[in-house]
Amino acid sequence: MIFEVWAPKATTVDVSVEDVRHAMSRGQGGWWSVDVAGASHGTLYAYAVDGEGPYPDPRSRRQPEGIFGPSAVYDHGRFTWSDHDWKGRDLRGAVVYELHVGTFTQEGTFAAAVEKLPHLVELCVDFVEVMPVAPVPGGRNWGYDGVDLYAVNETYGGPDGLKTFVDACHRAGIGVILDVVYNHLGPSGNFLDPFAPYVSGLKGSYWGDAVNLDGPDSDEVRRYFVGNAVQWLRDYHIDGLRLDAVHALHDRRATHLLAELSAEVDALACSVGRPLTLIAESDLNDPRMVRSLDAGGLGMTAQWNDDVHHALHCAVSGESHGYYADFASLGALARVLTSGVLHDGSYSAFRGRSHGGSFAGVPGHRLVACLQNHDQIGNRPAGDRLPLTALKLGAGLLLTSPFTPMLFMGEEWGARTPFLFFSDHVEPALRESEGERREREFDGFGYEWDAPDPSDEEAFLRSKLDWTEVKEEAHWSLLCWYRDLIALRKALPELSDPRLDRVRVEVDPLERWLVMWRGALAVAVNLAQESVTVPVAAGPGAVLLASDEPVVAGEEGMRLPGQSMAICRTDRPAGESQPKWR
Repeated sequence: MIFEVWAPKATTVDVSVEDVRHAMSRGQGGWWSVDVAGASHGTLYAYAVDGEGPYPDPRSRRQPEGIFGPSAVYDHGRFTWSDHDWKGRDLRGAVVYELHVGTFTQEGTFAAAVEKLPHLVELCVDFVEVMPVAPVPGGRNWGYDGVDLYAVNETYGGPDGLKTFVDACHRAGIGVILDVVYNHLGPSGNFLDPFAPYVSGLKGSYWGDAVNLDGPDSDEVRRYFVGNAVQWLRDYHIDGLRLDAVHALHDRRATHLLAELSAEVDALACSVGRPLTLIAESDLNDPRMVRSLDAGGLGMTAQWNDDVHHALHCAVSGESHGYYADFASLGALARVLTSGVLHDGSYSAFRGRSHGGSFAGVPGHRLVACLQNHDQIGNRPAGDRLPLTALKLGAGLLLTSPFTPMLFMGEEWGARTPFLFFSDHVEPALRESEGERREREFDGFGYEWDAPDPSDEEAFLRSKLDWTEVKEEAHWSLLCWYRDLIALRKALPELSDPRLDRVRVEVDPLERWLVMWRGALAVAVNLAQESVTVPVAAGPGAVLLASDEPVVAGEEGMRLPGQSMAICRTDRPAGESQPKWR
């Protein structure tokens, strides 16, 4: 078997295979190689660079002993797939479900997650979005401290565990999106620096040094990340990638890394014969992110849309601190529902400057919107979730909106368990400073920071979902509401129509009601405690779904109980109403 590694500045490179050292020969482009007889699937190996080491392989496919141990040879061809009839999933019209493998079940493994797939099938989601699975320090982590980016966390089940999970999802008719982190690497166990300039040496973001995407030797660094993306999509049959914090990618080249990645993934999709999705997490509000390459964009299939989350959160929670301040009015919610974003070049009070660009002409399915996600829950000191009533109203608006809706694990039944920030750094200095670092990161966000110690195992254990809650009446009722909303969205084309220019919204900030028109469908929401009449003319039998009874529908309007909503058919022509942001 031939071992290869890129180390352009090294004078000597050796590979230790099962504790036997072999000198490697330098080849073109700074690649070193050696043929070692007898090495095969499962063989342990590590590298020494200029006498220093041992270090795991930068492209290690398996780390059976964790990030500080040797790499292991892993042969993708040994796994037997059963998803040969899988044709993939398109993001258009889809519902996404985000989960963290370690807390989705008590066991915290891929195998245990497979056992919960019937629940997701009944919920009728189209994709699961799995938080990062790269190896991390210790035994628990959100995943954004990953290193050895080509490998899979052994505590979850390793490479075969991920493949088994993907295979089972495909058999259940569910696509898989994997969250990957290319803007930084974890602070612990990152052994790339002895090999080559993978990082630029410049502070790229709050989380660490910028990746070297445009400096000397960056051609091979870019291939490292593009090759990583291709591995997940090709060798693990993953259907899409969620790219973490792409605004923290520092790339001044004429062709941005995202455009390069998009072109490569488009070519791969032609080869494998199924759609492949790229979703960017970006806070830039830049429509070029989701425009096609031939239109001068970066070619992402979609991007996360924080503006929709913020406006929904403010409407159902009443919070207005920190970055929520600009989103506190119902007018802001009306704007994001019809324009996609609030900050389209307008002034952002949180940033102290104008922000974003117009998304006019961008279809709503290119904007992934949510009521909750790992960040928006986990970045709160107590990791607390929205209460049941807020979820009921927020989900009603989210799942009837023109965007691609995403749910966070447990949201569908109103899980009471928090989702706290947790980590398990090995180095004492990192363990002891993690809580303080976390507090500094959210300075100015408007929180009284009183969070549990992230390094305390209890923060991790408390974050595990309690599936017994589903049997309780209030939680079961909310789960049925989510199921009904998703079923209605899939049954009525108006509700999944992504054309933002066909959405009309009327609001009354004083009486706290909102009506969103989706063609001749009216989504009426009463956010106030008291009953209210909204100007929706609906005859007998027009109400298709209501969160609470009684809803009184008539030609003069619809009477909604406090904190409730209803979806009904009307005779009102699509586009007749105009926004009234009183």
